Amino acid sequence: MEKAKISASQLFILMVLFELGSALLVPLAMDAKQDAWLAILLGMIVSFVLLLVYHKIYWYYPDLLPTEYVQKILGKVMGSVLSFLYLLYFMYDASRVLRDFGEMLLTFAYPETPLFIANALLILVIIYTVRKGIEVIARSGELLFIFLYILAIAGFILIVSSGLIDVTNLQPVLEEGLLPVLKVVFTQTLYFPFTEVIVFTMILPYLNNPKKAKVTMLCATGLSGINLVITMLINVSVLGVNLTARSQFPLLSTVQTIQVADFLERLDVFFMLALVIGIFFKISVLFYATVIGTANLFKIKSPSRLSYPLGLVVLFMSITIASNFQEHLHEGLKVVMFVLHIPLFVIIPPLLLLVAFLKNRKKQRG
Repeated sequence: MEKAKISASQLFILMVLFELGSALLVPLAMDAKQDAWLAILLGMIVSFVLLLVYHKIYWYYPDLLPTEYVQKILGKVMGSVLSFLYLLYFMYDASRVLRDFGEMLLTFAYPETPLFIANALLILVIIYTVRKGIEVIARSGELLFIFLYILAIAGFILIVSSGLIDVTNLQPVLEEGLLPVLKVVFTQTLYFPFTEVIVFTMILPYLNNPKKAKVTMLCATGLSGINLVITMLINVSVLGVNLTARSQFPLLSTVQTIQVADFLERLDVFFMLALVIGIFFKISVLFYATVIGTANLFKIKSPSRLSYPLGLVVLFMSITIASNFQEHLHEGLKVVMFVLHIPLFVIIPPLLLLVAFLKNRKKQRG
């Protein structure tokens, strides 16, 4: 671990930016149709249970990275294998978010630019930031968090004043009952974006006041969840269910419809900027966790040396991950949930907590 410390407020900001990241971009929970906002809200509430599990494991080993304490819990061989699997997942997730960024940029601003160039430019900035350490990432977050919220509030005011909102698009609520909404919760919104914050178990040992970790994690997830609910309510009420579901990037489509007093329009550039900020921090946190975890697992003294080779791996994975954006979305919202998210977020952490609890109880008795 590098000798660095971050405050609870910096952790809070990083978590909010991380969870908003690419979740603002894609048509989240649209299988629930006009009840998508409810599926996001319930996903956030259910995720609190898993966040408490992640926090409790951290509480047993507050000074160790997960790559170290998993070996203490499961033994050196099994612990190393499991740690390596999580690091591979963080790298894979970073490449998925990088692909989201590239596709958005090419669709709305640079249609003639190769995807490789767009992704390479962002990953170079992220490599530079990660080499500077977690304190620099956290301070950058503090600065850009304010800017992001100014844009969000301005956008909300403009959408309302444009008279675009049609509340009837949100009706009828629970048309087909609660079951379809719960299905979306347990197949989509619980995992993306809320329990993806398992990556922050790699950041928690840097917290200068470990006692504030639980409240910070829950509050950050609560705020980002409410923001995503409001965003989805606006998207559906402006575009309607069908257009929101068909749109590659619903929020940007919503912003493009803003027209105030016949002169204030084409504001999507500002909101692309806001989305780039969120995506930048999401990839930075995932990539930092990969670099610091790999260095710790393989006993490499200088983690910054790993940033360039691992950055190249993330870049090439982002290009080869899917042949087109629709395949990429299908893989992310349907396939990955069952293959990776359920085992890594829902099944393994409670088992680790159980073993850690039994081991610590034996120590206390001893």
